[in-house]
Amino acid sequence: MTQTRRNFGLLLAGLALPLAARPAAAEGLEAPKGPVILTVSGKIRIFNVGETAQFDRPMLEALGMTSFKTKTPWYDNPVVFEGVRMDKLMTTVGAIGDMVTATALNDYTTELPVSDFARYGTLMALKRDGAYMPVRDKGPLWIVYPYDSDPALGRPPFTSRSAWQVRQLVIK
Repeated sequence: MTQTRRNFGLLLAGLALPLAARPAAAEGLEAPKGPVILTVSGKIRIFNVGETAQFDRPMLEALGMTSFKTKTPWYDNPVVFEGVRMDKLMTTVGAIGDMVTATALNDYTTELPVSDFARYGTLMALKRDGAYMPVRDKGPLWIVYPYDSDPALGRPPFTSRSAWQVRQLVIK
């Protein structure tokens, strides 16, 4: 009788293990209520829609906005970018990979090392000079570096990592 109970307990524990290894819906990450502007997938542990983490604009802003002013290769004068730090976004989705493929609305793709995000303070910018960026002007999301904080950031490969009109991130 004791052996049967023990075997039953082991059976239940064995059934629960796969469920514990894969998290259910994200803790604290609700489903988007408005239009989805960013989908994150791949090697993530926190989901809100299927096996993806999807964000509308208010969800991204709720992660905490930060800003910096920088010169860029695309504008004549310094620009103020405001958005979510990429390292914060990676933490929010439970990213466990070391590379990110960013895909834009026009299907442009670029590879970014996750190590760039904390090292350089890389932003997923939602605003430029205080205004939301429309699609026709590099929006709604643009991955940006503080280009003039380090001379290397204003040249390739960093400029090619600075995808605009970002719609998707895949963590590898």
